[in-house]
Amino acid sequence: MAALVSVLAVTPQALAEGQASLSTNMLVPGTSVKFSENGARDAQTRAIAAEDPGAVRATATLCGSGYELEGAEQLPDARRFGTLFTYTRSTTSMVGACAVFDNNLGTAKHMKLKLCPNKTGVACKVDEGNFSQYAGPVKGEGNHDSGWGDCSRVTAIMWSDGVPIIDRARFVAPCD
Repeated sequence: MAALVSVLAVTPQALAEGQASLSTNMLVPGTSVKFSENGARDAQTRAIAAEDPGAVRATATLCGSGYELEGAEQLPDARRFGTLFTYTRSTTSMVGACAVFDNNLGTAKHMKLKLCPNKTGVACKVDEGNFSQYAGPVKGEGNHDSGWGDCSRVTAIMWSDGVPIIDRARFVAPCD
C-alpha cells in the first residue's frame, strides 16, 4: 500500500521538475522494471502497475531486456476483461516497441494483438488465437528509421462467443 501511495503521490509539477531523471530512475514499485518518461507521467499506468507489479514484471520479461513500461490500460474499461501493456526501448542505434495483452477473465478467449510500425512496406507483427493468459508479446525492433519507434500502432481485440468485447487501437508511444 505504501508503494501505491508513493507512486500516486507524484504530482505533475514534481514530474516536470524531475523530468530528466524519470525514465532512468523511476521503477515500478516491487520490480526492477523502469517506467518510460511517458509511463511515469501517466497516472493510469502508474496505478495499474502499482496494483499488479507481478503482471508488469511478467510482461516486461516477455518483451526482453531494456524495455520500459510505456503504458498500461484496463480494457474495455474498469471492468478489466484484459489489460494492454506497452513497452518501448531506445538506444543510440536501435528503437523498439512491444505489447502484451493480458487476459484477466480466467477462461480462454479468442484474442488478437497486432503491432504495426509507422512505416509503409514493413510488416505488422501479429499474435492471434485462443489464450487463457495473454496474447503476445508482439515486438518490432530496428534502427531509428525502421518505423518501430514513436507512432507504432497496437490493436488489441478479444471476442466472447464471436462478439468483440474489447476492440482497442492506440499508439504505443505518443506521436510527435
